[in-house]
Amino acid sequence: MPAQEQVEKLTIELQETLEFDELESKIYLNLLRTGPITASGLAKDLNVDRATMYRTIDKLVDRNIISTSLSNPKLCTAVEPENAVKLGLEKKEEEIKKIKKSGKAIIEKITNIRYCPNQGTEIPTLRIVQGRTNIYSDIGQMIENCFETIFIATTLEDISKMYHSMIPEKIKICKKKGGKVMLLVEIDNFEMISFVKRFNATETRVCKLPSKGRIAVEKDKQMIMSDSSQTDSHHENDFSISTDAKDMVNNIDNLCKLLWKSAKPLEMALNT
Repeated sequence: MPAQEQVEKLTIELQETLEFDELESKIYLNLLRTGPITASGLAKDLNVDRATMYRTIDKLVDRNIISTSLSNPKLCTAVEPENAVKLGLEKKEEEIKKIKKSGKAIIEKITNIRYCPNQGTEIPTLRIVQGRTNIYSDIGQMIENCFETIFIATTLEDISKMYHSMIPEKIKICKKKGGKVMLLVEIDNFEMISFVKRFNATETRVCKLPSKGRIAVEKDKQMIMSDSSQTDSHHENDFSISTDAKDMVNNIDNLCKLLWKSAKPLEMALNT
């Protein structure tokens, strides 16, 4: 694989795993490649204006991802990848602890101020989910709560990003409870097949998808769908709709079943 493609993939993985934005990822990788360098030198290498570079460096310094020297001019140095991952993990663990600690109290407070308790009336809901992290979180929760069958239909690039989320772990939980995750994917880049094989889906089939969008659907329950699984690196530009309206959900479920019938098993598709 060409070096430039490797860097581009690493940039995306850093954004998904450590929640860097695109510029932060490029700065970090560039520092690992070049070693200590001034902020103005980085700005020139990455073709970014100095003011933006200084602001971004300050953010990374605050997160302990970059350190600066006491010299004049200051030299920027990136922490080792092992430490960057450790810092990211510690941040997530702190967030989880906070949610666990305050979650129960928050639920009780919300319950106490609810003026119109649910009396059993089922009203379909539809909402817009913004940001790839939020979309993946919703899909992961949907999979974890599934006892039957969920279809996921999306692109290889989207699968490569999902692989770095909690979704593969949620699939394991779903399968232990007797649920099934059926993956439909269109092959347009054989270099990304490894992500599909390690995704943990119950079964994977290959077909021509009707769009470059993303679908996750469970019959009678819920669907999460987007017109296009964003290919750009700005994960906050990713939007999906989520609904439990049965007519919409089951229409999309039927579409996935039709695609499934015409699709080829992954191994057969790879051998043709």
